[in-house]
Amino acid sequence: MTTGAQTPRYPARPRRSRLRTFLPLGIAAWLVLEIWLLTVVAGASNGLVVFLVLLAGFVLGSIVIKRAGRRAFRKLSEALQQQQSGVMPAAARPNSEGNGLMMLGGLLLMIPGLVSDAVGLLLLLPPVQKAVSRSAERTFERKLREADPGTLGGAFQQARMQRPDGKVVQGEVVRDEPGDAPQGPRPPLTH
Repeated sequence: MTTGAQTPRYPARPRRSRLRTFLPLGIAAWLVLEIWLLTVVAGASNGLVVFLVLLAGFVLGSIVIKRAGRRAFRKLSEALQQQQSGVMPAAARPNSEGNGLMMLGGLLLMIPGLVSDAVGLLLLLPPVQKAVSRSAERTFERKLREADPGTLGGAFQQARMQRPDGKVVQGEVVRDEPGDAPQGPRPPLTH
């Protein structure tokens, strides 16, 4: 005998992104490659050479991170001093010195392994930093344009709205869809 009650239907699960699917596999393959390369180097020489290579990578990485951190702190303190003296700093533009990429390169040097050391050393080269920086900026801008309202990208897009005089106004852009009833005038913005 049926009571007329239907079993609830659950909406279809959203597709898993490619990044979430392949990232664990990529990390596992990277770890296997790092261990294999270290064993190859140890077999070609000895364990002391491998230890010295890993120690040199750690020391070099810590020096790079320390230097990039000092440079970033110095730039921050200069900007704060300029702001306190009433002089507004120049227009904010992406950091041409690549402190973030230098820190990432230093971190990769500190991680034990030869592949991470090679990638870390590549990130210390200014042409590579510029190319990675440009690519990351283009990807970030594309993701912002594709962002749906209510997502993290939508929040970034909302936070970037500015008035012509440079003041940031909190709010969101409401676009009227064709067929929507016209709304009355909106209240003016107040300071």
